[in-house]
Amino acid sequence: MSRLAIFSLLAFGLSACGAPPKPQTDRADRPMRIVSLDYCADQYVLKLADAEQILAISPDGVKEFSYMRHEAAGVPTVRPVAEDVLLLKPDLVVRAYGGGPNAAAFFERADVPVLTVGWTSNVDSEEVGSIPGLIHYMAEGLGQSERGRALVAEFRARLEALRKRTNGETALYMTPAGITTGPGSMVHEMLLEAGFENFERKPGWRSLPLERLAYEQPDAIAAAFFEQLTNHPDSWSPMKHPVAKRQMNEQTMVPLKGAWTACGGWFILDAIEALAEGGAE
Repeated sequence: MSRLAIFSLLAFGLSACGAPPKPQTDRADRPMRIVSLDYCADQYVLKLADAEQILAISPDGVKEFSYMRHEAAGVPTVRPVAEDVLLLKPDLVVRAYGGGPNAAAFFERADVPVLTVGWTSNVDSEEVGSIPGLIHYMAEGLGQSERGRALVAEFRARLEALRKRTNGETALYMTPAGITTGPGSMVHEMLLEAGFENFERKPGWRSLPLERLAYEQPDAIAAAFFEQLTNHPDSWSPMKHPVAKRQMNEQTMVPLKGAWTACGGWFILDAIEALAEGGAE
């Protein structure tokens, strides 16, 4: 997967919000021939479904940016191509973006139910569009409601256990491509849950604020994706600038694995806990 593709997925997965659509199925029985079309969908299928329910996952399920990559080992894969998927005769297709924008409509016409992973920028609330709401939704669609409730309970217990800091420290999210984000994104909520204020005050995904960094520095750097060789900066990246490099060398730096934040899910807690622990040192 290219650097551009990985960042596009990250930006889309963490910045979009809203309640997920209802699954395009009204079956009461548990699906037993599930096919997952992309690695965001893979995470929920591998976490919540029984092994005997899973027919195939996407080829990206075992990649480094897949949180459930170890559980994906040995699971059959299928390309997110309609003909290949239909040959497997699934009773449920799970997707976030796999198969392209018209995939859900196509499978619906072929009488194959589709469960769509919703996007969220809300870590925790009573709203459907939060991570707990998304977990409940996916678990119900996979016929694993009880497993979903258990995962939500664990998610909220870990959040509650985090030590909340109120000293006003700031953190700046940085990627090798020189990208950061402000209010309105899952990353922003992640920083707040870890006890930080977001150094980037402007909403949306944008380049690092180099001019501001020349005279004002954050207390910590949330450094994401730096472990991946596929996402290193090119010659024109803001990360090549000495001002950006200085942040990595002089400020408290908390490495964040790409798999923790590449899709909206319970695994963002690993990033929140790492930030809370790193900022407390």
